[in-house]
Amino acid sequence: MPELPEVETVANGVHQRVHGQTILSVWTSNKPQTFKSAPTEIAELLTGSLIDRVHRVGKTIVFDLTRKPGKVRSKPGAPAQFLVHLGMTGRLLVSSPETEVPLHTHAILTLSGGKEIRFVDARRFGRLSVASDSYTGAGREPLTIPLEDFIALFRNRKTPIKAALLNQKLLHGVGNIYADEALFHAGIRPRRQAGRLTRDELTRLRAALVKVLKHAIKLGGSSVSDYVDAEGVAGFFQLHHRVYSRTGQPCRTCSTPIERIVVGGRSTHFCPSCQK
Repeated sequence: MPELPEVETVANGVHQRVHGQTILSVWTSNKPQTFKSAPTEIAELLTGSLIDRVHRVGKTIVFDLTRKPGKVRSKPGAPAQFLVHLGMTGRLLVSSPETEVPLHTHAILTLSGGKEIRFVDARRFGRLSVASDSYTGAGREPLTIPLEDFIALFRNRKTPIKAALLNQKLLHGVGNIYADEALFHAGIRPRRQAGRLTRDELTRLRAALVKVLKHAIKLGGSSVSDYVDAEGVAGFFQLHHRVYSRTGQPCRTCSTPIERIVVGGRSTHFCPSCQK
């Protein structure tokens, strides 16, 4: 599943290509698994709306819109949002109309600038919806959370720190790849109880998480499955993974073989020498 760096990369790429444009028309496949809002509601709200901004909240891509005049639920000109969750295999592509439409395309937004925004999702775990209120996500933003708030998130928690990092109600956007990588850079074993980590360890973990996420964003994310950016280009951060999906390979710091365990039902990778 695309995580924070991948979603950030897609959102930034789409924003650069479409902000300031008007949505002229909307086509949807009407496949029920894909839509949290009714396809007719999505089409009504989006058609004629201006795209002010495309950005990321957690693992969700958010289109800030200015609504069209006409028969909508609130006053013309009122703000609204189009929410895109990529799920496991979702892709959000900005394409020319003459480009062949991929299989498993579930939405096409035709824009005033001549391009199309296409949502493609083979497994249909992604979700499309609209909202009239500002979407903020359930957890805190890992790139900007203050240190004291970060430390407070894990206080008295008995769950393993790896499971706590994946809890989207605590930190939204962090997934399996970047939890493993951040714990390696912080030198912390993934099964350590979150509430027993020291202040110094949590300080290291926050710094490592921010560093790893920013580096991954700079490299366009990790392409370990279906992920590509808004132009269909793969990311490069997978070339810099220190532990994730490197089971049995030598640690790039100490040469100890990387181990794989299961924490909270998720595959987890760590170095038994570098992480304590």
